[in-house]
Amino acid sequence: MKLPLSYIARNLWVRRLTTVLTAGGMALVVFVFAAVLMLEAGLRQTLVATGSPNNVLAIRKGAATEVQSGVSREQAALIESLPQIARDAAGRPRVSKEVVVLNSLPKRNDDASASAKRSNVPIRGVPPMGLELRPQVRIVEGRMFRPGANEIVVGASVARQFAGVEIGQALSFAQRQWQVVGIFDAGRTAFDSEIWGDAEQLAQAFRRFGWSSVIAELDSPQAFDALVAAVAAEPRLTVEVKRERQFYEDQSRALANFLRTLGLTLSVIFSLGAIIGAAITMYAAVATRTGEIGTLRALGFARRSILAAFLVESLLLAATGGAVGLAAASFLQAITISTTNFQSFAELAFSFAMTPAIAAASFAFALTMGLIGGVLPAVKASRMKIVDALRAD
Repeated sequence: MKLPLSYIARNLWVRRLTTVLTAGGMALVVFVFAAVLMLEAGLRQTLVATGSPNNVLAIRKGAATEVQSGVSREQAALIESLPQIARDAAGRPRVSKEVVVLNSLPKRNDDASASAKRSNVPIRGVPPMGLELRPQVRIVEGRMFRPGANEIVVGASVARQFAGVEIGQALSFAQRQWQVVGIFDAGRTAFDSEIWGDAEQLAQAFRRFGWSSVIAELDSPQAFDALVAAVAAEPRLTVEVKRERQFYEDQSRALANFLRTLGLTLSVIFSLGAIIGAAITMYAAVATRTGEIGTLRALGFARRSILAAFLVESLLLAATGGAVGLAAASFLQAITISTTNFQSFAELAFSFAMTPAIAAASFAFALTMGLIGGVLPAVKASRMKIVDALRAD
């Protein structure tokens, strides 16, 4: 015979205080576990979504970031001439030759008495074609910069987090004054953490004789392999070509791995406490229900039924904590945080992201804690002898 689920759930309700305390501990661990995975997923989504599946990016061989890269104008012209590159109706190659540099800006500070912290912000020089290759970018306040002018537009995350970047303000860098004329939104991608201006003007100001990167649209999605082969066959091209999405995914790897390692280590440490709490709760349940266990055995319930009942009780306890922890973690999606990307050494803003895979992994983690914490008390309950259990009562 099997014990009904209602009987098992009723036992948890009878011990409401210990149930709430134990489930609360598990909920906290699941919250931390889910938050770590959501942080990593949000970082990856922000950077991967930055790239377009139809675009490729060329940087100098051996360079890990655009800031470290250098592509000469001659090499950029060679890339433009390759047949795998898409062209518009006028026959112009859909190629954006860009310059990317880092500039330190003061962050907003609510405490007027404290000195403002500074952080690196990428400044990207973009030609008109670069705007066409980034359809997700749209002006939400002010206007776009004019080609050939000392004007810049700032990403939405930069506008929120840094001081002195309001429309009408002027930023001083590269021995010039740059007028802020607009704020753009890039759909919660890494571009939101950048400042954009005219490519030629920024290249001249920073005394760059070449480009940091070349972004190009493929003539067809299948043309990537042919493009890579064409670049490798041209000895004058010392560049590496990647799909734009792959490039930005690589940019997230170092920081994402750090967040995952640190977070999972903390989760494992916290989970030990939750498992011990679940075991104590279940041992206490066994101790207070010794006579009840003996009665069930006398009524004909097998040892495996007693074992299964206590295991299910522990799993229900864990499931309750897991559900509460996941529900709390889901509210983190409304929060945007910023940190320094280890790969580019620039400030990057991103949000927590809940996915079905994260929800499933977090719930499985909760059930695993419940199973480990409940197995020994369940075994103890199932091995009780009928006579000894009834006598203890």
